[in-house]
Amino acid sequence: MPAYHSTIKEFPSTVGNMAILPLRTQFRGPAPQQMNNDNDIIDESLYYFKANVFFRTYEIKSEVDRTLIYITLYITECLKKLQRCANKNQGQQEMYSLAISKFDIPGEAGFPLNAVYAKPQTAQETDLMRQYILQLRHETGNRVLEKVFGEDGKPNKWWICFAKKKFMEKSLSGPGQ
Repeated sequence: MPAYHSTIKEFPSTVGNMAILPLRTQFRGPAPQQMNNDNDIIDESLYYFKANVFFRTYEIKSEVDRTLIYITLYITECLKKLQRCANKNQGQQEMYSLAISKFDIPGEAGFPLNAVYAKPQTAQETDLMRQYILQLRHETGNRVLEKVFGEDGKPNKWWICFAKKKFMEKSLSGPGQ
């Protein structure tokens, strides 16, 4: 059975070979604001996460899939942090610190999937990519937090149990982190 791919076909622009997609978010960044209540790329990534995380390989069909891959890898990082949190407030602090912590972008030595992502060509593209990924990290962290700590405020074991899984045998954090 093949992995799940994004159903989003149209995207306003790209940076490197990664699609910049509209988001429903309150965080500032280069992504266009999505006005309707349709699912955005983060919703799709969360929806397909539990199925896709089991795949060792992933066929990339478009630039949108590269954005989906990054978000899927970041969800795993969020779950690793949230499994140590006892409540939602502690989880919010962890998600914020994870989002703003130093991260590598495609083309840098620490980025795990340099073979699939194109390096930004100019300094402006590099800055745009860093801002877009930061915006994705903030919004993804908030949405994962809502999934893990529902209305009752207790961690949801059906999300936390995926913290040890590695999508495509890759991780955004270095070994031992």
